[in-house]
Amino acid sequence: MDVRKDRSRREFIRDMATLTGAVAMPSAMAGHAAEATSPDLVVASGEDPKAMVRKAVAELGGMRKFVSRGDVVVIKPNIGWDRKPEQGANTNPDVVVTLIEMAFEAGAKEIKIFDRPVDNPAKSYAASGIAAAAQEAGAKVLPHNQLQTTTIPIKDGVHLKQSSVFKDALECNCYINVPVAKHHMMTELTMALKNHMGVTSDNRALAWHTQLHQALADFASAFKPKLTVLDAYRIVVRNGPKAGGLADVQMPKKCIVGTNQVSVDAYGTTLFGKKPTDIGHIAIAGKMGLGEIDLGKLTIKQVTA
Repeated sequence: MDVRKDRSRREFIRDMATLTGAVAMPSAMAGHAAEATSPDLVVASGEDPKAMVRKAVAELGGMRKFVSRGDVVVIKPNIGWDRKPEQGANTNPDVVVTLIEMAFEAGAKEIKIFDRPVDNPAKSYAASGIAAAAQEAGAKVLPHNQLQTTTIPIKDGVHLKQSSVFKDALECNCYINVPVAKHHMMTELTMALKNHMGVTSDNRALAWHTQLHQALADFASAFKPKLTVLDAYRIVVRNGPKAGGLADVQMPKKCIVGTNQVSVDAYGTTLFGKKPTDIGHIAIAGKMGLGEIDLGKLTIKQVTA
């Protein structure tokens, strides 16, 4: 018997039980309790996206805090659109590649990359630059329509009571959420919480869009990555989430990392001159106790890479 596979199977069964009210959340969904000496958020600035990611994660405790030797890791970027990197609609491929490199350096056995694109999946994977770059870095790039799903209950959900989630997102040892910060025509902004829609096979119009802000917060109550890395090297400030052209793109040249996805999104609002309470799903998540959105109560470390 493969001890690692057996252990992983036992852990998954134990972890799935938690979603129905048992003791602990799944390892890939539980979030990661920050050490007392770690900041709540690290905000890195600089000219090189790769250097920013490395600096930010190092200041949070390093990748070995999240990835152990032999782990299966899922890195979930935004690959939703048939857009090139300079158009800002998808996560910067340099950010994704750096996380892949760091996870392998920490001892990851296998790294998977996937999303559920809105545009044509093959064209989105190719145009984003993520598929080719991730494969070259040694990750497995998985088309979402080849992934199996399972339904998870959302016991604290107000609108969204369950969701059909790709199994790979649940069965990994470490799930890293890597959204890009953008304007969005329906939710005003899309960042970490909104990026989770790419791990579900739900009918978005029926299951989510009728109460989208509440649904985003509901899902976040059950699905909690170990690490969230918000790519803000380029951001789309209007006509999002796809963007109309380069005039819609600004370049803050920042990377925000944290263990609490709601707090990461709360800081992300400031990139657009807004407050966390201006964005419905972030305000709701704060009220649900899913993360601190009062930036004055967070320890935020600013670094330059």
